[in-house]
Order: sequence, then structure tokens, then C-alpha cells
Amino acid sequence: MKRVLIIGGYGNFGSYIARALATDTNIALLIAGRSKEQADEFARSLGAINPASGCVMDIDADLDVRLRELRPDIVVHTTGPFQSQDHRVARAAISAGAHYLDLADARQFVGTIGELDDDAKAAGVAVIAGASSVPCLTAAFIDRYRSQFARLESAVYGIAAAQATNRGLGTAAAILSYVGKPFMIWATGKPKQVFGWQGLHALRYPELGLRLFGYCDVPDLEVFPTRYPELRELSFVAGHEVKLLHIGTWLLSWIVRLRLMKSLSPHAERLLKLSFLFDWLGSDKSGFHMFLSGAGHDGAPKTIRIFIIARQIHGPNIPCIPAILLAGRIAAGEQIAAGARACLDLVNLDQFMKAIAHLDIDTFVSGPNLDERWLGRA
Repeated sequence: MKRVLIIGGYGNFGSYIARALATDTNIALLIAGRSKEQADEFARSLGAINPASGCVMDIDADLDVRLRELRPDIVVHTTGPFQSQDHRVARAAISAGAHYLDLADARQFVGTIGELDDDAKAAGVAVIAGASSVPCLTAAFIDRYRSQFARLESAVYGIAAAQATNRGLGTAAAILSYVGKPFMIWATGKPKQVFGWQGLHALRYPELGLRLFGYCDVPDLEVFPTRYPELRELSFVAGHEVKLLHIGTWLLSWIVRLRLMKSLSPHAERLLKLSFLFDWLGSDKSGFHMFLSGAGHDGAPKTIRIFIIARQIHGPNIPCIPAILLAGRIAAGEQIAAGARACLDLVNLDQFMKAIAHLDIDTFVSGPNLDERWLGRA
């Protein structure tokens, strides 16, 4: 039986992961957070097959000592924002001889995880960053449909949030860290500077209707140009469900872009509370889209359109799936190669879709001579 420590275990994403792993006979859960009382209470609520326990952990404290005390076999790091973190948690896991998984959505954080490769290999542990929607799921989609093209030239995609989602401060701070800030996407075969939450545009989703989007900075923009060198266009966008809230964030982005304010991150708590005032205008439905374009094998232009529609606030389960699957596989004895890397080539699309089949989440893929779908069963 493996001891799995979830840092941020009673938070939004940590709690999804904990509930999924609580039924695994190979796992004993350690729920870690700043509050021992909250950690204990949540651990008891899980009704885990192997009794879960709570513990106090502060990622800014002496992690090496704490991990040696707790002796985890696997560390799952869910506490953001990762945009303002270094790799101290991963380094401490390596020092403790524990495998490490995180849900990082920060471009540089995931892009530089390879700096720990030699240490991870020496310790015989796997260190996997970005075990989440990006870049794990996005790469799985591209890998699945890349063979449909003689030349894949464009991958543009994004997330349409549900207003009813139980939004956490870490997620809010992560988004606000790059709102109005410059970063590079890939356009016409070369880097192009854009600004966070700008590039305002609309897209109509099946079932969800018209949603607004703006540019977001994600790990894919760092790791995909090398992984998919044929791409001439690569960008990621996201949007609030409530259009008034989205436009408000877009307006705030100009304050940062014009250097009237350095960053919106210090105001994350206040802006998060303000966003809850708009909940009555939203729903429990979120989505994802990806449009892959290029030349088909007949030489003609070709586009494959992918949509995910999540209902009943089931969308936030999606970013947790890779960590859940990998923790379960390691606990079951699967040997995942030691070393530090982004979460690529570890979870394929069929495995991902099987893992969300019990949720109210439908996935549709369409294109020339192509019609695939995975339908949720909730």
C-alpha cells in the first residue's frame, strides 16, 4: 500500500483527487493543508477504504523535514498559483524518495521542470509537472488526430468556464498573474506577442451558446513548438461565462498593459469575491474547444473541431484526471520511468475519456469523414 500525500488536499482540486483515490485499495491518503482541523475533518468525510489522515503542511516552510516525517510514497501538489512558485516542493519530494505529480498550469514552471531530471533519476522517482488539462489532455487530443493530416499547421483551443464553479483563490490568482501581461504565442510560423485576456473574440459552442474569450498563458505555449514543430499557429484562450464579467476582466487588463498597475494578483481575493456577485447570471455548464487545421492527405485544407461540454459543475474534475490516473498506476506497481518532465505521453485520449465516463461530460469530434463522440453517463 502506498502513502499518497495531497498538498492542498481539502481545496478545490485536491478534494476531487482525494475523493477519487479514496476508493483505491492500494492507497492510504494523507490530506495536507495549513489547517490541521480542516484536514482532519475532510479526511474523515472521505470514508476511505484505507483510513485517511490529516496533517499540517506549509509549502513555504521546511519541506524536507516535513516530508521525512510523513514518509509519503507519492506527493500530489495542487496548491497554486504555480506562477509564483519555484520547484521547492518537487525538490523536497525527490529528497524524500517520493514520486511527484502536480497540477501546474504555469508556463515557466512546467517548461523548466526538466532542470530536476538528473536528481529525479538519481533518486529513482518520477517527477511529473502539469498533470492536468494542459498540457496532458491537449497533447492527447493532438496526438490522437495528428495522423489525420498530411501537415498539421494550426492548433487553437480554449476553455469556457462555468460561473457556478467553486472558484478558489489560487485559481483566481493564477489567472490574474498574467492578465494584461505580454507573452508569446505562435502565429504564421513565428512567435507573436499578445497580452493576457486580450484578443477579445466570441465563439459559439453547442449547447452553451455564445462565449467570449481572451488569450491565456499556459505550458503548451512553451513545450508544444518543440513537440509539434510543424505547427505555424498555436494559441490558448479562456473566458468567463458571464459576458459582463469577462468584459470587466478585459478592461482591467488594459490597466496592467498600460502599466498603470504592475499586476492584478494582489487584488485576487477582492476580485474573486466580486465575481461571486454574478453567479445568478451563470450556469453549471463549462466547455472546451480545440480546432486543428492543416492539409489533409488529399492535399485539401482540413479542419477537425473538438468540443467538450460539461454539466452539473463536473468540468473541474477534468484537470484532476491525469494526477488521479498516474497516482493510481504508481500505487498499483506500474513502473513509470524516473526523471523530471512535463506530463506528456503518459495518459492517452482513450484513458482520459474512460476516466470521465461516469461524469455528465460529452465530447464531440467532427471533421471530413470523421465523427467521434464520448458521452457521459451521469
